[in-house]
Amino acid sequence: MNIVDWAVSTMDALGPLGVFLLIFLENIFPPIPSEVILPLAGVTSAGPNQSFWLMLLASIAGSVVGAWLLYGIGRLLGPERLRVLFIRLPLVHVEDYDKTVAFMDEHGYKAIFFGRFVPGIRSLISIPAGLYAMPIGMFTLLTAIGSGIWNTLFITIGYFMGSNWTVIEPYTDIFSNVAYAVILLVVLWFAVKLVLREKKRRELGLPDPDAEEIAELDQEKAEEKAEPGQGATGSADSSEERAEER
Repeated sequence: MNIVDWAVSTMDALGPLGVFLLIFLENIFPPIPSEVILPLAGVTSAGPNQSFWLMLLASIAGSVVGAWLLYGIGRLLGPERLRVLFIRLPLVHVEDYDKTVAFMDEHGYKAIFFGRFVPGIRSLISIPAGLYAMPIGMFTLLTAIGSGIWNTLFITIGYFMGSNWTVIEPYTDIFSNVAYAVILLVVLWFAVKLVLREKKRRELGLPDPDAEEIAELDQEKAEEKAEPGQGATGSADSSEERAEER
């Protein structure tokens, strides 16, 4: 059974609840394409004993609840653990973390809203919103509005075009592929930029800007593991040496 048959059977059996579950899964498992699920929901809503508005509301609810789950994962990780992760990664530094926080402070709301229109990103964008502790009320509002626009568009197409909705599928595939290509290029650009920056730092013999932070983290870790009555001085010294060599 392919994804279309599976989606149709789920919606036929469960109605709006089936749409809610499918869109919820699409949010936490991006390979499930909403560009297929939503038009099928529109087709189903045009059938007997079904409602366009219930299907639409169920799809928005699925988007929001799925986004909440990923937002929660981000909150569990939290900004402090993220900062430590930045320090531990070999090519990034605290200054990169600070720049990322500044970007989220300035553009976070726009990223959440417009991210709902980009395949793949519309799911993953919820995680950084949780990482940087975006207010849950504003996050929910932006997610609901962005998802509402996106879902209304595709459910309406399915509702009015019926089984002919597949004529738009090649165009959605093109849009998705372009979006993935842009995302890949951006990731590669950042990766190359980080590698070149680190190479230049080493060639100039500049110290690691995170040396002190690394030493402090290693010392805290050593102190946590130290048995009662034993100091962590030796471990702290070795940590500072490793930080200087980094």
